[in-house]
Amino acid sequence: MNDWNKTTGNKGEELAANYLSEKGYVIIERNWRFRHAEVDIIASKNNRLHFFEIKTRTTDKYGKPEESMSHKKMNMLKTAAEEYQYKNPQWKYLQFDVLAITITNGIPTEYFLIEDVYF
Repeated sequence: MNDWNKTTGNKGEELAANYLSEKGYVIIERNWRFRHAEVDIIASKNNRLHFFEIKTRTTDKYGKPEESMSHKKMNMLKTAAEEYQYKNPQWKYLQFDVLAITITNGIPTEYFLIEDVYF
């Protein structure tokens, strides 16, 4: 990953954490890792554990941010979630979500939350 993408991704994750907090989610973990898998944000809301993949773009030249969610990434997210739940068995209800953020001229112009993604 080049520096530009890393900077954009980090800014997107910061924006996402703020956005989700404002929507009533409690942030539990950020960038939680298990082997090669990473979960951008793990949060809770209404007694449910949410695993968020954050996708951020500054242009639609290569499509919308949510369109970059690959099957490989979804499988890695699922693997990490299984391990997290194993280590934290108090969580009975899990949900996978994608938060796509578009940034234009340094300003977030669109938040698109896709809830309860099945894969």
